[in-house]
Amino acid sequence: MANVTDSFSRTQGGLGGRFAALVVDLRARLARRRIYRETLRELNTLSERELNDLGLNRSVIRRVAWQAAYEV
Repeated sequence: MANVTDSFSRTQGGLGGRFAALVVDLRARLARRRIYRETLRELNTLSERELNDLGLNRSVIRRVAWQAAYEV
């Protein structure tokens, strides 16, 4: 009986570990998505002149936001 209980508790620990990893991954994805949305919003509020000062134009705003969030 002790052997069955012991193997069951290890399985639960493994499942708990997987769930914890899933939660950590989800939080990281949400944080990256938040960075993307904030960067996109901030760049879209800039005028053409401000974008030109940064060396950007409107056609590259999404790419720049994506790079800021996902190419770390």
